[in-house]
Amino acid sequence: MLALSIRNLTKTYANGNQALKGIDFSVDAGDFYALLGPNGAGKTTAIGIMSSLVNKTSGQVEIFGHNIDSELEAAKSCIGLVPQEINLNLWESVHNVVLNQSGYYGLGRRLARVRAEKYLRVMRLWDRRADQARSLSGGMKRRLMIARALVHEPKLLFLDEPTAGVDIEIRRSMWDFLREINAAGTTIILTTHYLEEAESLCRHVAIIDAGLIIEDAKMSTVLRKLQREVFVLSLAEPLSKAPKIDGFETTLREDCELEVAKGPAHTLNDLFAQLDKSNIKVVSLRNKSNRLEELFMRLVETTKKGVDESSAS
Repeated sequence: MLALSIRNLTKTYANGNQALKGIDFSVDAGDFYALLGPNGAGKTTAIGIMSSLVNKTSGQVEIFGHNIDSELEAAKSCIGLVPQEINLNLWESVHNVVLNQSGYYGLGRRLARVRAEKYLRVMRLWDRRADQARSLSGGMKRRLMIARALVHEPKLLFLDEPTAGVDIEIRRSMWDFLREINAAGTTIILTTHYLEEAESLCRHVAIIDAGLIIEDAKMSTVLRKLQREVFVLSLAEPLSKAPKIDGFETTLREDCELEVAKGPAHTLNDLFAQLDKSNIKVVSLRNKSNRLEELFMRLVETTKKGVDESSAS
């Protein structure tokens, strides 16, 4: 079953800005799906339309089979939304923010209290439940928004940059929690600028740029399109110059740090075998750049080049 189906979705604002230019994609129930793109690409507009906060210009959107034009209430009942901007009532207590949200979905008072405690504990906010929302830090406010979005336990959760401003420890714990609710059946659509987040969490990815979908595939398929990876090796002993290694490009960044680029024809085992022959000992290895980020930039550049060539002709 499809959790989300979008067909030829467009949005043109009153100022003439065409934010979406006829996008198509679908998300299977139970999937963890990334919607990525640069600022102004159309991500937030698309989520706004899906969640009924923005009026579309044309196209079709269905959520678990409910068309938002003819079955809006049924569609909205399936959705939880964590928007990019903090939109809490800052003068309410943390507890009441979540309790009041449950009322919009018809939860009884007893169940609402159980759910509010459950998700405030998960988001590590239960100890702050009596405090006004305005007293929370930026990261805590974002976690409160997630608790609020989950109180009615939606089948489809939209997360628009949910970990912005959240420290690393909390971000990692949020990742674990999102994996848990996804494994339990919640479909999640994520936008993020932390591209390692998408690579770690999501099974499918769509990349949007200038209002167009330029890639839509399984995460594993998208990552396989990369032909070149760059690694940084920390060495046990310093080198005076970069060694020559067959099939690899090497650059000495510092006397104990070696940058190595590899193509698809060679493996890391090949690299370490040659390093071992040269008696070069490696202490640690890391990717120089996130693979998804590298691919994203390449796709965006290719699309812009195509647009420029079309305009010139």
